[in-house]
Amino acid sequence: MSAPSRPSAVVAGDPPLRRRVTVRGVVQGVGFRPYLYGLATELALAGHVTNTPEGVVVEVEGTASAVARFCDRIAAQAPPLARVESVQHREMPPVGGTAFTILTSRTGGPARTLVSPDSATCADCLAELADPADRRYRHPFVNCTHCGPRFTIVTGVPYDRAHTTMAGFAMCPDCAREYADPADRRFHAQPVACPACGPRLRLLVPPPDGLPGTDPVTEARALLSGGAILAVKGLGGYHLACDATNEEAVARLRRRKARGDKPFAVMARRTADVEHLVRLSPEERELIGGGVRPVVLLRRRPDPVYAAGAPRLADSVAPGSPDLGVMLPYTPLHHLLLGLSGDPDGPRLLVMTSGNVSGEPIVTDDTEALERLAPLADAWLTHDRPIHVPCDDSVVRVCDGEPLVIRRSRGYAPLPVALPLPVRPALAVGGDLKNAFCLGAGRRAWLSAHIGDMDDLGTQRAFEGAVAQLESITGVRPGTLVADRHPGYRSARWADRHAAARPVVRVQHHHAHVAAAMAEHGLDGTRPVIGVAFDGTGHGDDGAVWGGEFLLADYDGFSRFGHLAYVPLPGGDAAVRRPYRMALAHLRAAGIDRADDLACTAACPPDELRLLERQLELGLHCVPTSSMGRLFDAVSSLAGVCHRAGYEAQAAVELEGAALGAPLGDRAAYAFDLRAPGRAREEDDAVRADPAPVLAAIVADLRAGVEPALVAARFHRAVTGLVHRICVRARERHGLDTVALTGGVFANTLLSSACAAALREDGFTVLRHRLVPPGDGGLALGQLMVAARTNPTD
Repeated sequence: MSAPSRPSAVVAGDPPLRRRVTVRGVVQGVGFRPYLYGLATELALAGHVTNTPEGVVVEVEGTASAVARFCDRIAAQAPPLARVESVQHREMPPVGGTAFTILTSRTGGPARTLVSPDSATCADCLAELADPADRRYRHPFVNCTHCGPRFTIVTGVPYDRAHTTMAGFAMCPDCAREYADPADRRFHAQPVACPACGPRLRLLVPPPDGLPGTDPVTEARALLSGGAILAVKGLGGYHLACDATNEEAVARLRRRKARGDKPFAVMARRTADVEHLVRLSPEERELIGGGVRPVVLLRRRPDPVYAAGAPRLADSVAPGSPDLGVMLPYTPLHHLLLGLSGDPDGPRLLVMTSGNVSGEPIVTDDTEALERLAPLADAWLTHDRPIHVPCDDSVVRVCDGEPLVIRRSRGYAPLPVALPLPVRPALAVGGDLKNAFCLGAGRRAWLSAHIGDMDDLGTQRAFEGAVAQLESITGVRPGTLVADRHPGYRSARWADRHAAARPVVRVQHHHAHVAAAMAEHGLDGTRPVIGVAFDGTGHGDDGAVWGGEFLLADYDGFSRFGHLAYVPLPGGDAAVRRPYRMALAHLRAAGIDRADDLACTAACPPDELRLLERQLELGLHCVPTSSMGRLFDAVSSLAGVCHRAGYEAQAAVELEGAALGAPLGDRAAYAFDLRAPGRAREEDDAVRADPAPVLAAIVADLRAGVEPALVAARFHRAVTGLVHRICVRARERHGLDTVALTGGVFANTLLSSACAAALREDGFTVLRHRLVPPGDGGLALGQLMVAARTNPTD
C-alpha cells in the first residue's frame, strides 16, 4: 500500500486555505463520507465531499492548521472496513462559506475506487437483532456502514444505493432519516433496511405440505430439527443446510448432492459448540471470529469428549478427514437459524454447503434455485434481495501461526493484491480446476471470487459473467490475455475465442505457481528463487504431466533444476480417481513385484488388474508424469489408507491424517535416490528424484507389520528430506537461498511446516502463500506477472 501523501507544513495564523483531496482504496460503502463529514465539522472546516468513480473526493477550507490536521487524520482514523491506498492533495483558491455538505455522487469517468468485500454482521447490529425493544428486532437483513453485503450486491460504481440490488427497495421514513443523518452509523449505508421497507424472507415448502406459518425462521428451524434439508439464500448464493448432528440427514444430503466422501463444512453458533471436536489456536480463534468469517479448517480431536449437552457430530460430515471446516454465522439470518438467547432448542451445528450439485456453480437466482435444487432440498428459505455476484465461502487454514488461504472468495474478493512491478492491463484466466481469474493494471491485481471447475458449462457461463462484472467495477480493459500452456484447458480456449485482436500469452503451469508466490511476497524478480512446485497435474514443456518440480525461476523465465522421476499415468483421470492404479504403476516403475499381499493389489479388481498390467506393458494411454500429488496417491493406496478418491486429493488428505496419528517418538524417514538424468526427454542438468527406494522401504515396513500411520509419517519426512536436499544442491550450484513452496500439495500443513522448518534451519528464506491459494486458485496471479515481463510497461 502506498503511503498517503502529506500536506505541506503550515504556520498558525495563515490566511484561509482550501484543499482538494482524493482518497482511493476501499472508501465507498464503508462509512467514509460521514467519517469525513464528522472530521470536517469537528475542525470547523467548510467544503463538501462526494463519491466518484475514482474514489472519495473532498474539498475543505479553513485555517491552514485545521486543514493540515484534517488531512493527517484521513487515513489514520478511517472506519473499520475502509482500506486507504492513497491520499492525494491539491491546493484550490478559497471560495468562502461555513457549511460542510455531502454532495450527490458523481458518475462518469474511469472506475478507480475499490469495492468492499461482504462483511460479517457487526456487534452493534447483533445487539439490535436480539433487542425486543429495537425496531430491527429479529430482522434478517439488519446491517450498517460497518457490516453486511457489499460486493455481492454491487451493480456499478460509484457505490450508491442506485448501483446495488437494493435499488428496488424504497426506504421507509425511519430508514430514510437514518440514511440522511451524518451522525447515524447508517448514514449512506446502501443496504439499509428494516421490517417496514426491506427485503422479505419467505419459506417455500413443496406440496403436500404447502406454506407453513407466519414466521419463516421459526418454521425453518423446526424443519431442520426434524431432519429436513433446506436451501438457504445467503450473501453470495444458496447454501444447502441440515442438522450436522443428524446422521440420516447428513447422509441423505451427501447422496443427493453427489458429494462422495468430500467433507462438509459446519456452521456453529459459537466456538464453544465445537471446542470438544477440534483444536483451536489463538490465531484460529481470531480468524474464525473476525469480519471475514471464512470456513476455517481445524484439526479434529482424535477422541472427542462429549460433556453434557455437547453436540455430537454426525460421522458423515467429514469421513476420513483430519480436519473439520468450521465457520461462525456471518449474516443475521444465520444467527436466527442457529437461535438467539431464549429461543426454543434447535440445531446447534448446521452443515452449510454450496447450493449446487457437485461440479456445478453455486445457485444465485431464485427461479433457478427452485428448479436446480429441487432434487436436493426439502424446502427453500429465500428472500427478494437479488444476488448480483456469485460468491462462495472462503476456506482458510492456519499454518505455523499464519493464514493459508485455500479458497479465496467471500470476504476477500474483490480486494486487490499489490504488485511489486507495474503491469499493463491484462486478464489472466487461470487454470481449469478451482478456477479464479485475475485482472491486472498498474500495481494492482484483482483476483475473482472462486469460480469452480471449468468442465461444467454452467461454470464457464459463470466465468464469463464474472469477467464482465469485475471489468466493470475495476475499469480495467485488458489489452492482453494470459492462459496456461495446456492445449486442452477450457480456460485457455476461452481466452483464444475472446482474444479478438489482443495477444494471448501462454505461461507454463508451475512457473505461474512460483511467480504467484514471488508476487504476493513483493519480489521484483531481479534475483531468481528456487521454486518447489508440487501438485497433481500441470502440462510440462516436454509433453509430460509435471507436478514434482524444482525450478530456478524469476518472472522472465525458468529452468528445470530437478523433478520426480517419470512414471506412467495409466488411464489419465482413471488413475486420479483410483489411487491403487498409481500405486501399481509406481511399483512397476520401481521394479517391485505387485504381490497379492499388498493392499493396492487387493484393491484392484482382477479383470482391471490384468488390463492395467497389459496397459503398462504396452504403454497404452500412459502419459509419463512427475507428479508429487500422484505419488501421494500411490503411497496412500500402498499403505492401505485410501484406494478410491471421491474428491480431489482425498488420498493425500487421508494420508496426512494417518501421519498425524503416528507415535511422536518415531523419527525414521525413507529416502529418495537422486540421480543424473537417464532419459532423452529430460534436460541434461535436471536432477531426478527416484522414489524407488522409498517404495521398497514402505513395502518392507508393511510386510514387517508397521502401522500405516508410521508409514505415512515416514513418507512425509522423506518428502521433506527431498526438498531440503535438492534446495541445498541448487544453492551450492547457483548461489540461491530463497525458496518458494507452492502448488496444491503444500495445502498439506504437516508437509509445509516441516519443509519450511528444515529449510529455515539451514539458512534459507522461505516463501509460502498467505494472500492467494497455493493451488490453482492462485495460478492467475502468477500468469499475470509472467505475462507482464513478456509485455512490460514502458
